[in-house]
Amino acid sequence: MRHSDLITPFALLAFIPAFAFAQSVSDSSSKAWVWDIPFYVPPPRVPADNPMSEAKFQLGRHLFYDKRLSGNATISCASCHVQSRAFTDGRPTAVGSTGEHTPRNVPSIVNAALRATLTWANPALVTLETQMDIPMFGEHPIEMGVTDANKPQILSRLESDPYYPQHFKEAFPDSREPMSFETIIKAIACFERGILSFDSKYDRYLQGKATLSETEERGRDFFFREKGNCHKCHRSSNFDGQFVNNKNGIPDLPFQNTGLYNLDGKGAYPVPNRGLFESTGNPDDMGKFRTPSLRNVAVTGPYMHDGSVATLEDVVEIYSQGGRKIDTDPYAGDGRISPVKSGLVAKIDMTAEEKAYLVAFLKTLTDESLMTSNRFSDPWNPPASSTSP
Repeated sequence: MRHSDLITPFALLAFIPAFAFAQSVSDSSSKAWVWDIPFYVPPPRVPADNPMSEAKFQLGRHLFYDKRLSGNATISCASCHVQSRAFTDGRPTAVGSTGEHTPRNVPSIVNAALRATLTWANPALVTLETQMDIPMFGEHPIEMGVTDANKPQILSRLESDPYYPQHFKEAFPDSREPMSFETIIKAIACFERGILSFDSKYDRYLQGKATLSETEERGRDFFFREKGNCHKCHRSSNFDGQFVNNKNGIPDLPFQNTGLYNLDGKGAYPVPNRGLFESTGNPDDMGKFRTPSLRNVAVTGPYMHDGSVATLEDVVEIYSQGGRKIDTDPYAGDGRISPVKSGLVAKIDMTAEEKAYLVAFLKTLTDESLMTSNRFSDPWNPPASSTSP
């Protein structure tokens, strides 16, 4: 294979979207916010009513790691979004504050500011602020377990800590009620929006600062070339499928059925994980889930919407076969022949070498600095050497 036959590393730039959100980067409590992103990444989406500031980011960081924010004071946002796992939790499905399991795998919040939608299968949730209602206030299942009954108690816990009263005022200087659940949500959203990851080996390669090995280079070629065509779904600078239309600002929502299940020969997925169908009721939307980012994918397993695939190699094998065949009940069925499977998911029949090449390339998307950065770490229990604010 000649190097000149390989796809240019900047081909990805053709898929960069333009966002129709306000690009506010400062507020009255701080100097201008500066995004530390490479040239091939679009400006993150920032709602006009929640501009970025360092004061708000740091307040949100403290709240993100504070277990007192849950109803029974047993878990924090970070309990399910663990920094060392690229802000996932390593479980098939998450466990809430009362021990109840959620039906879905924890998605990474890294680069969430670049996504058009934020959950596995609800196209209506397009901002971190609105999405947060689910883990914070949801009852089926219970996650954080915040209710109207315990809100005053939770606010009292925060007010009693010397850190919070002054820092809420600094983060929200124009608010008549600086400490409220509205400002709590805005601060956490600001912190999450600021968690960006563009220091992987592949990023350094794009910037001319690193060289891929021959195996990694072959994997990159397979990813972008016709046989693999992985980039047809994972096509943005974030290696996901989420875009906002350049002309009208309307999100393009590429939810895909990847042939994981086919319970009845008609493409059925198990309840309650039936994908976009649960929002639309359209039979054609059965099993359609949001295309996740492949950034840091080597450390975010188990995989898929329900955490049912254990390893990255297993994921590659499923795509090689064009879906998954399950032989044992209760989920027996051949997803490879599902009538509602995406046309982009076809049998590839990768060779063993191609699978190894692809996995090697996917591992170049791991950002080690993200998972050790003091800036994103627990401020209540900082490492001894930490100098982070």
